Amino acid sequence: MKRFWDGLNPTVRGFLLIGLVALAIVVLNLYTALASLQAIVRIAFFLAIAFFLYLLWRERREEIGAWPGRARFAFFGAVVLIVADIGTYILVGASGLAALAFVAVLAISAFAAFRVWRDQRTYGY
Repeated sequence: MKRFWDGLNPTVRGFLLIGLVALAIVVLNLYTALASLQAIVRIAFFLAIAFFLYLLWRERREEIGAWPGRARFAFFGAVVLIVADIGTYILVGASGLAALAFVAVLAISAFAAFRVWRDQRTYGY
């Protein structure tokens, strides 16, 4: 059996594993446990994003502190909007026009944060 398993295409092997897990969930009636696990993973993912942004801020807080007030306000406003947008998507979800709005707000906020950061790091014209 080990020789058969090792000789299988890795893609087919992966699909067989996914099918086996799905079959176990259906047979053992683990839908509620899966829903609970999904909620926990969503919250953990959101906290990981927030922690990553905190680490980026902590690493560069002296540089950001030297920026003019307007640039700091725009940069932090964009970052807070990104975190709020991702948090809303994780907690509420989105489909249709709400998903389009999520992507638009995320893209515009990321562009604003990048633009402020780039403008503050560019020396010259």
